[in-house]
Order: sequence, then C-alpha cells, then structure tokens
Amino acid sequence: MATRVPQERRRRRPTRSGVLLSEDLIVETALRLIGEHGPEALSVRRLGTALGCDPTALYRYFHGTDDLVLAIADRIIGDAMEGFVPGDDWVASLREMALRVRAGYVAHPRAAAMAAHRVTRRKSEIRAVETGIGLLLSAGFEPASAARLYLAFIDTVLSHAAADAAFQALPRQQREADHRAWRDVYQDLDPVAYPALTAVRPELPGMADSSFEEAVDLLLEALAARAPAARGCGRSRPGARR
Repeated sequence: MATRVPQERRRRRPTRSGVLLSEDLIVETALRLIGEHGPEALSVRRLGTALGCDPTALYRYFHGTDDLVLAIADRIIGDAMEGFVPGDDWVASLREMALRVRAGYVAHPRAAAMAAHRVTRRKSEIRAVETGIGLLLSAGFEPASAARLYLAFIDTVLSHAAADAAFQALPRQQREADHRAWRDVYQDLDPVAYPALTAVRPELPGMADSSFEEAVDLLLEALAARAPAARGCGRSRPGARR
C-alpha cells in the first residue's frame, strides 16, 4: 500500500474558485459526495468538479482514491473520539469509546461501508488504539492479553457499528418494510410450527432495534470478569445506557 504523500507535495493551493485546496477540504468534500451519492461518487474526476480544481491537483495530497478512503476512515474515527478523556473506570471508558464509534459510523452511513474494515495508519486511529489498549493495561491485563482483547473489543464494536450504519444507508422504504416485518409477518406465524417464536411474540417488534449496546455490555462484562483481581476498581457492571 502506498504511503502518504510527502509534506512538500501538499502545499495549499487555491482552486479555480479561489478556495485553498487542502487535505481536510478534500476529505470533507469526499464525505459529502459519498453521503449524497454513495461510494461510487468517490472518483478523482467528481472530486475535482466538486472542488473546482483540476483532478490531477488531488494527487498532491493523496496517491489515489484508496489513500483517500483511508483518510476518510481516519476522519470518522477522529470526529468520533474528539474530546474523549478516559476516566478512572476502564469499563465505563471502553463503553463510551464504543458508543462514540457507533455514533461516528451512523453519522456517515454510506462512508462507513468503505471504512469499517480498513487500517488507516493515521493519527486518529493510532490514538484510539493507544487509548483502548492503555485502558486494558490499566485493568491489569498482561501486554499480550491487552492487545488481543482490544482486538476482540474493537472488532465487535466495528462489526455492529457497520451493520447499524448499513441499515441506516438503506432507502427509507426498505428500512420501514424491515421494521414492519417484525410487527406483521412474525406476528402471524403458526404456533405449532414455530413454538419458540410464538412464546416471545410480544417481544418480536423489538427485534427491529439495534443490538449494539447489548453486545457491547456482554463483551465488557466478560472482560471485567477476566480482569486480574488486583485491579478491581473498574470491574463494576457496565454503566446504564445513555
């Protein structure tokens, strides 16, 4: 994978409309285009048109669209984690991290599909990983365990957050149809053929809701149970939902 464009090649230059071109401006414009038109809108030509510049000017900042995708992924992480300061309770802090990541992905649902599985190699991602592993180290986990358990934590968070974002990216009619299915189709099933679903019939409309917080809480409870006994200050049950 190509590395980032050297600093000397990223001098700020005005576009034809007089706007100073910058990495931040390109990323913001790319996020807007993806949000309005989907991932297929991410092309050098369309970006050049939106920015009012020659498309080749973008190569002063990014090697290509994949390099730009990594910057977009890092922007989502950076925006989500902005202002986050871990507290004394490592479980509560990891929970807040999880909620922030989901909020960041749901805020940019179309871009999330491109970003969730990438390693950005950039400062926002690096700071987030540093914070997460640091919290597990503070709980008393050995370095090898802290790294592996952070991977399990963040993979769970990203997978669920990406699924929620993908649902939000669906057309409104499809989202509504999926919600109605739990109220309508699943309410009229044959109780003989489907005794388990019949037993929980009143609860089935709730299946339309996200399971993100339940999944995170289950994982955090497991992590707290495995934390060394000498570091019990953060082993309380994950905090109430916000």
